[in-house]
Amino acid sequence: MEAIILIGIQASGKSTFYKEKFFNSHLRVSNDLLKTKNREKLLLDYCKQTKMSFVVDNTNVTKLEREKYLLFAKELNIPVIGYYFKTDLERSIKWNEKRAGKEIIPKIGILGTHKKLEIPILKEGFDKLFYVDILDDRFIIKDWDNEI
Repeated sequence: MEAIILIGIQASGKSTFYKEKFFNSHLRVSNDLLKTKNREKLLLDYCKQTKMSFVVDNTNVTKLEREKYLLFAKELNIPVIGYYFKTDLERSIKWNEKRAGKEIIPKIGILGTHKKLEIPILKEGFDKLFYVDILDDRFIIKDWDNEI
C-alpha cells in the first residue's frame, strides 16, 4: 500500500498521468469526482480498511493542502510519493481551453492557483518526490533534485 500525491495547477496533466500510470493499481481520490469532503473521508477510510493504494488527484499546491494526506499516510505507516508537475502556465491555459462543459476552469482560477503554488519539499513528509514534465505528448519523470 502506498499514497501518491499529485501536485500541480489545473490542466497540467495530473489526471491523464493518473490514468496512464496508476489507473489499474491505485484508487483515485479527486475533489472533481467526489465533490464533498465527507465522500473523500469515506473513500480514504475505505482505502485504509482494504489496504488499497491511492492517488490524490487534486491541485495540492500548498503545504497545508498536502499536509492532511501526508499525515493520513504516516498514520497508516505507508510510503508517500509526490509527483510535482512542471508549471507551464501558458500550456495549462491552452489545454484548459480544449476542455468541454464543466471541465473548463475559468482562467482567473488557474492564475489564482498558480499564485498559491508552493513547491513541495521532502521535509514535508514525502518518502520520494519526482518532477514531471510533458514532452511530445509523453510524460517525462525525473528524480527530485531540489533545484526546480
